Amino acid sequence: MIQHVHFPETLWEAITWYQDEQNCIDTLVAMRWPHGVQCPHCGSRDARYMPDYRRWRCPADHPAPQFSVRTGTVIESSRVPLGKWLVAIWMIVNAKNGISSHEIHRALGITQKTAWFMGHRIRLMLQEGSFERLLGGEVEVDETFIGGKARNMHSSVRARRITGRGPADKEIVLGLLERGGIVRVEHVGNRKKWTLQREVRAAVAAGSALYSDDLASYEGLQRDFAHKTVNHAIRYVDGRVHTNSIEGFWALLKRCLNRTWVSVEPFHLFRYLDEQAYRYNERHGNDSDRFRRALRGLVGRRLTYDQVRGKTGRGPKKGTPRPRRRRSSPSNARPVT
Repeated sequence: MIQHVHFPETLWEAITWYQDEQNCIDTLVAMRWPHGVQCPHCGSRDARYMPDYRRWRCPADHPAPQFSVRTGTVIESSRVPLGKWLVAIWMIVNAKNGISSHEIHRALGITQKTAWFMGHRIRLMLQEGSFERLLGGEVEVDETFIGGKARNMHSSVRARRITGRGPADKEIVLGLLERGGIVRVEHVGNRKKWTLQREVRAAVAAGSALYSDDLASYEGLQRDFAHKTVNHAIRYVDGRVHTNSIEGFWALLKRCLNRTWVSVEPFHLFRYLDEQAYRYNERHGNDSDRFRRALRGLVGRRLTYDQVRGKTGRGPKKGTPRPRRRRSSPSNARPVT
């Protein structure tokens, strides 16, 4: 049992410390099994460590007696060294403006395809899943459009796509921000009343103070919340009633989308939302704290390359057109930014 393990305080210290494979193993063992190594298959604590192979062997009789620190984690079956995995996690969780797969591939000496896949697996680590608690106190709610800028479109494309407020085919993201607390973001299909109010009621405690703009879809929330609205055509702040905090989060998100990630497909948008929300929610800690908390999401999650590309079988279904191959990205769906 490892009682004390060293955690780096800076990126440079993380790079030098995790060059040693054993340091990586000690870190993951301490985070995963703080009370002693336990077989992930049967739960036995009598596993014997084999230092030559850096694996454990469980004495119990089951089909997979040997296991490593990667078994049952999001990095299982990866051939990338543990040191590069831990440094990549450090870089992603501590880059305020995000970091692209091209930057990771140049910094770690891996292919861009590998860096892209690693990034999505790390974002799965940062996914909170079901809410640990409902938002309360003063909560701001707002939605935003994610997509290409009209000024960058050809005039014929712009005339076809832009109808009313925002392009009709942009992606919609709903955000709920607890003042002084955390943010929840969700990729939604539309801005209709039933869709938005369902998400609000699932995430916010009844009776909380809820602030939004005057979108008609929010009408009726006053039955469950102390709901007040601000008309942005007249003013942006009316005492405590405003949405400036969630608007600040949108600014951070779109800075990453437009300047760092550049091209994000709708299929993957929720993963990038999870990454940005994690960094915002952990903003009060230092780099080492964010890194350690991210490692808690390592166990019990798995993401294969077929899953991240939207394939669940051996190939596309019959009748599905075969996409053209592109060298710049492992997928060629329409980008939203």
